[in-house]
Amino acid sequence: MTTDTPPETLVTQEMEDAKGNWESETVSPPVSESDIRKWAIATYWPEKPPEIYWNEDYAKTTRFGGLIAPQDFNPFAWPIERQIPAGRATPQGAGVGTRGMNGGQTDTYGVPMKPGDVITTRARLKDWNERQTRLGLTLFQEREVEWRNQNDEVVKTRLSIGIRY
Repeated sequence: MTTDTPPETLVTQEMEDAKGNWESETVSPPVSESDIRKWAIATYWPEKPPEIYWNEDYAKTTRFGGLIAPQDFNPFAWPIERQIPAGRATPQGAGVGTRGMNGGQTDTYGVPMKPGDVITTRARLKDWNERQTRLGLTLFQEREVEWRNQNDEVVKTRLSIGIRY
């Protein structure tokens, strides 16, 4: 007979080793005018999107001097090959420390993306807080994701909280 005793901590050695270290980078294909236009149409549907996203003549008269992408544009949205995140448990096989939920996120925007930009992203485990909650032992992980363009300018920074219990 086995007894499932709750773990003393959900913090792993891998987490300790990874804390604060940037993971490998991912590079997007060049942002295209067509991608920006389609994203804006989808985002603003059924309304007409702002001209800064699709009308080059108008966009040239703005402070940006040309088309820009909506802030929520994602140049990584259509990968050829998809990666399945490691360590994801199915609801049927989830055990203590593998169940999780999104605790929210905050995006901070820098320079806008423009046609031709190549975006590089990197991520790191920034910090965590572990405590007892009504769900039992719960781990709140803070993850930071940074996007930069080919000029090394910050496009976006995302801080997100992952909750494991």
